[in-house]
Amino acid sequence: MLLRLPTSVSEAQRCLTEGAIPVGGATLVWAGWQRDGFPEQAVSLREVPEANVLGAEELGAAVLLHQVDERVPEVLRRAAAGIGTGAVRRTATVGGNIVGSTLRCLLPAAVVLGARALVLTPEGPVGTDLAELLAKQPLLLSLHWRTPVASGYRKLPEAAGGPPPYVVASAVHAPEGTRPLLRVAVREGYEVISETTPCDTDTDTDTDAVLEALDGTTLGSLPVQVREVVHEQVTEVLGRAGAR
Repeated sequence: MLLRLPTSVSEAQRCLTEGAIPVGGATLVWAGWQRDGFPEQAVSLREVPEANVLGAEELGAAVLLHQVDERVPEVLRRAAAGIGTGAVRRTATVGGNIVGSTLRCLLPAAVVLGARALVLTPEGPVGTDLAELLAKQPLLLSLHWRTPVASGYRKLPEAAGGPPPYVVASAVHAPEGTRPLLRVAVREGYEVISETTPCDTDTDTDTDAVLEALDGTTLGSLPVQVREVVHEQVTEVLGRAGAR
């Protein structure tokens, strides 16, 4: 197998048109290739600058999970830190987790951040939303979002041999001139459900109203212990947002 390492978006685009298969960190595809056979050529984005961005409002697809640090919002940082073992996080990439993984541990965090994706198409880089990214699975270059006022993340304990653990993520956004907005996302099995509600961050009464509103959505059908975690996290995140 020929591994191609382009150093620009245009070169990566050429690799794709010539049939190279995206490899990411290879943590997910390697076993399949060993079983089914290796492709003639693969392409890695680890030398492409646009796929290695890491900042307050951007995260590249080629960034390794262990490199995701305090430059990104708390919800995304904690999500990355909770994936697999240290050895896995030193080889797995952001793009591989979101596009190539069935668990998509970073997805709830990306959802509550309202992230959009920059992807590479035959026509060049284009922006798209997360729904289209997951449906069409183009080559992801990077994620971009607006910095939230506060955010939170929690992965519930995993039962041995059971389904994937529940993940709860939340973030408060306060666009200038508008009422703050709370986004909550929960991974249930292999799916992510999410809800959005307006909120204020300066009264306990509003926190109660927000929790009641969330209970009236699809989140209200979650198991009791998961709803309790949602309530705890939303209360804490709204409290931190109001203290700023």
